[in-house]
Amino acid sequence: MVLSSATRSERIGEVLSFVGEDASGSFGILAGHGRMMTILAPGLARFRGVDQNWRYLASPGGVLYFYKDSLSISTRRYLLDDDYERIADALERQLLEEENQLRTMKESLRHMEEQVLKRMWEMSRQKSAVG
Repeated sequence: MVLSSATRSERIGEVLSFVGEDASGSFGILAGHGRMMTILAPGLARFRGVDQNWRYLASPGGVLYFYKDSLSISTRRYLLDDDYERIADALERQLLEEENQLRTMKESLRHMEEQVLKRMWEMSRQKSAVG
């Protein structure tokens, strides 16, 4: 399996099974599966290697491509961990941080819009006073 993000890429050998989710729901891929491509839903996926231990992958979604026993996942960013609780907590913190950033950005845009409208109103008042 090859994981690629905007800032890093890593190869994980000997992945025997992968469980993820797309728009149609949860799905699994085993070694030997036919060619497949899908858009992963944001959240957690898991995979198992020859050691039979589950590892967890958190991402904001991405593109999954499986061909000739090679699984590739491309995403903006990802977290990888062996501990479900730890990665679930990290994902929750990351989502809350992104939500706060989005709220701040929306507030900033609303303030900018108010300032533009105020300036346009002042300009129209000045124009009507002159004319």
